[in-house]
Amino acid sequence: MQIVENSKIKEKLFIEKLSNGINVMILPKKTRKKYIVWSANFGSIDNKFYAPGEDVLTTVPDGIAHYLEHKMFEQENRKNSLDVLTSLGVEANAYTTNDHTAFLFECTENFDEALDEFMNYMQNPYFTDDNVEKERGIIEQEIMMYDDYPEWSIYMNAMRCMYKANEMNIDVAGSKESISKIDKEQLYKVYDAFYRPDNMIIVLCGNFEPKEALEKIKQKMTLEPYEEETRRVYNKEPDEINQKYIEKEMNISMPSVIIGYKDNDLKSDKVKKDIAIDILGTLLFGKSSDFFKNLYECGKIFSEPIINYEFSKTYAHVLIQLQTNYVEDVLNIANSQIENLKQNGINDEDFQIAKKKVYGNIVKDYNDVSTIATGIVSDYFKGINSFDYFEEFNSLNKEYVEKILKETFVEDRKVISVIKPISDKKD
Repeated sequence: MQIVENSKIKEKLFIEKLSNGINVMILPKKTRKKYIVWSANFGSIDNKFYAPGEDVLTTVPDGIAHYLEHKMFEQENRKNSLDVLTSLGVEANAYTTNDHTAFLFECTENFDEALDEFMNYMQNPYFTDDNVEKERGIIEQEIMMYDDYPEWSIYMNAMRCMYKANEMNIDVAGSKESISKIDKEQLYKVYDAFYRPDNMIIVLCGNFEPKEALEKIKQKMTLEPYEEETRRVYNKEPDEINQKYIEKEMNISMPSVIIGYKDNDLKSDKVKKDIAIDILGTLLFGKSSDFFKNLYECGKIFSEPIINYEFSKTYAHVLIQLQTNYVEDVLNIANSQIENLKQNGINDEDFQIAKKKVYGNIVKDYNDVSTIATGIVSDYFKGINSFDYFEEFNSLNKEYVEKILKETFVEDRKVISVIKPISDKKD
């Protein structure tokens, strides 16, 4: 078993690749909690592929990864594994993202019994015409719910502004029309193509003895290795954005805004850039920034803007999200804040303060077993090691952050997504 140790946070990650190709990672923590997540590198962007042994392109309906997530709990004995896990007193769940699907549970007791059920349903899917059809109405309701959810609407509108062809503009749940085309044969095909050992990872975090936990996984593992690979196909995305601005009215009390910057550089050191953008977010829009203090004092914003750098192997972008009743004014001030920092550079003292704050936030994430485990999964499918974030701080300097500011926050690649309250105007 390989051991990767990070002396800065005094954590050890135990890693073993099983004979069938699946990676198991275990990070012990001094806590009563046990947390496990099993994830496949299959998400909403994976809608075209060549299945193992096939030379004909398969195209599946949008939302099929999310549909499969729902159906994985169904068992031949007519029991729902989610209900079984809940009856054992464990907190079980699942989620689908753009590039992976994850199944998980957390507990302080009955881990072995829950693991039996967990390992069984993950390795033995059961789809029928009836149970697939039964789920369709449930997912339609979920799609309608997300359509009415302002935070999701503003995010998806930002993606549609930013990307013309990239699959990031596809809603994770799909649409009512797309999911109407999903059947059991398609679900089995994508399971066989993507829920294969070499395309999955199991991460455990919490009250575990690594060798003992690994042995339990090995004893219950029945998946066989694959000899041929699944080849994914993605649309070619142009460098330019799709559209500059989008606006939507919804039943909200205060407008929400996303400022997005499309990043076409997919080959640079993403970990280092992610840290740099976190530092820039603190400098530009954090509670100590002129932007926040001035706008807060005059009542134009009431909470700190949220800035994220989202990236994977096929996309990258910066998102800045805030709420304000003064949309145009705040957008102009935000733009001035960015341009002023580009022209004047970063103050040395401000840089050190922001750097320490970002480092502290990363350290803080290692206090929670679920945050650790899901972070390891997300990073793994991006091709990075979560511990790399701590190592990169040594090489991060002010000049690099200024370079990222100028290269990434580019006006020609900026999009604006706005959700406004429903207008009271009448015809």
